[in-house]
Amino acid sequence: MEQHAYKSRDFNLSGLQGISDRTLEMHFGLYDGYVKNTNLLTEQLLEMSHKKQALATNPAYSELKRHLGFEYGGMVLHEYYFGNLAPKGKESPSADLRRALEANFGTFEDWKRDFVAVGGMRGVGWAVLYQDPMTGQLSNHWIELHQQGVPSGFKPVLVMDVWEHAFLLDYKPSERSKYIDAFFSNIDWDVVNRCLTSTAAVRPAA
Repeated sequence: MEQHAYKSRDFNLSGLQGISDRTLEMHFGLYDGYVKNTNLLTEQLLEMSHKKQALATNPAYSELKRHLGFEYGGMVLHEYYFGNLAPKGKESPSADLRRALEANFGTFEDWKRDFVAVGGMRGVGWAVLYQDPMTGQLSNHWIELHQQGVPSGFKPVLVMDVWEHAFLLDYKPSERSKYIDAFFSNIDWDVVNRCLTSTAAVRPAA
């Protein structure tokens, strides 16, 4: 059985406001590592399966299987993150998005305040606006270590990386709020609007 191999995607984000090209270069390299490790772990697990080593009692198999979610999550979340950015931002929240946020949070400003609060929480992780595909409800979530805290089956609408590597070359660790401000100034709202209206959780095109 031939295994699908993922390829790193290119994102033209040079010139972001408040997020330097130097940070992006480092960040893209980190993303490349998640793609490579996802492919490597998948190949190793497939080989174990062929050799009948895919056993719960096999510590090597268990460790690789548990780690695969981390690498997959790192790859996918970075693609959403880079995909919902554009230099100095694009467009604005659509009427549909605003109505959806108002229905779930009260006002757009209330949603943003909550999203910013999630992004500013202690620790490293991700702030993600998710949509429940069953009800259409929107909710903000803290995702830790890429795979921990992900609501199963929910669709990402807006993804913000708040691991320190996303801003440490531009801001001090205590200045995460400045990075979050920079993130908001570079949101590609056209991508976010389309993520809301899409029926499938398809990652934004590079």
